[in-house]
Amino acid sequence: MTQKTAHSRASLQRHFVPYAALPLRLIVGYGFLAHGIAKWTKGPDAFATILQATGVPFPHLMAWITIATEIFGGITILLGAFVVWVSLPMIILLAVAILTVHLPYGFSSIKLMSISHGRAQFGPPGYECDFLYIACIVALVLSGPSLWSVDAYRLRGERTDLRWPAPSAEPRTSRVTNRIRSPR
Repeated sequence: MTQKTAHSRASLQRHFVPYAALPLRLIVGYGFLAHGIAKWTKGPDAFATILQATGVPFPHLMAWITIATEIFGGITILLGAFVVWVSLPMIILLAVAILTVHLPYGFSSIKLMSISHGRAQFGPPGYECDFLYIACIVALVLSGPSLWSVDAYRLRGERTDLRWPAPSAEPRTSRVTNRIRSPR
């Protein structure tokens, strides 16, 4: 790779870094919101019955807490609002789902059982998607507020540059001289 190509790729990456969290926010937020609305639409009592069958204590209370966490958490992640605060209840919810529902079915979320009338029939999902959601939520927390987020607007006075790592104040002359300088 030539130096010019490497420089243009790095320049392009720096340009798009502020937008990196946007796809994560959209998929995690929409996923939680969709699951919460599906549970709410079918009725909290139907979900409480499932929770009771799996041995979850206080199934009606837990059904409402789960639905509220999924809907509220989904909306706030979509908006990029209070991401650090809503991440913990969302991760706890996923951990409980792993331990009470998905763990016996193994890691994989795709379990092809059969083909019937030209359509795939799948078995119960494992905990793969739950881990993916947890990883995305952790990435959103660690990356901090992104562009087009309520948190970026709320914290605009505290953080002026939403790019990470922030551009260096000193000019970059070459790779060799940057390696010789003290570590950052």
